[in-house]
Amino acid sequence: MRRSNPDCGDTPLARSRRRLGLERNELRRRVDRVQRAIALGLLVLLLGVAPPLAAWAASSSYESGVRAEAAERAGRSQVVATVTSAGAGPSGDRYIHETVQATWQGADGEPRTGTLPGWQNATVGAQRKIWVDREGAPAVPPRPHSRTVTDAAYAGVATVLGCCVPVLVAYVLVRRRCDRHRYAMWEADWARMDADANPRS
Repeated sequence: MRRSNPDCGDTPLARSRRRLGLERNELRRRVDRVQRAIALGLLVLLLGVAPPLAAWAASSSYESGVRAEAAERAGRSQVVATVTSAGAGPSGDRYIHETVQATWQGADGEPRTGTLPGWQNATVGAQRKIWVDREGAPAVPPRPHSRTVTDAAYAGVATVLGCCVPVLVAYVLVRRRCDRHRYAMWEADWARMDADANPRS
């Protein structure tokens, strides 16, 4: 059975270090070391800036969402509406009637009458909870807490991506500058080799 040599250095860690340019190599030029140092510096900068900013953005979004929840719930209340008239409309899997006439009690205790979107089994006498504003008019449901949590997560992710973009652009520019310098050095080395191989008589 063939055994692997533990001294060959061909381990997953060694391969990762080699791909990242972190191992010592006498063939590496100064421009390679400069590029590696700048890349590590940009990575440290990203790790130092992105997490705090993402946490701040997520926290700010969450607090804003909680305030919006409280404000919307303070101005709206849930009451029971009773169908008084169900007009005929197009049938479907979800809705039987387009609209219905219903009555409900406003926040001030006074009865209200109006038109509501129809729902399945919305026959005369059917009841359903609806949201109303301070004037007793039908209103959309207040902001759910799940939306607040989702918006906070989106804010954190967007902040991280926003931090990554300029760092990535900076590294690409540095890489292009270093590549041009490397190409120029290679051309100079090839020229010297050609001169050494074909000395002038």
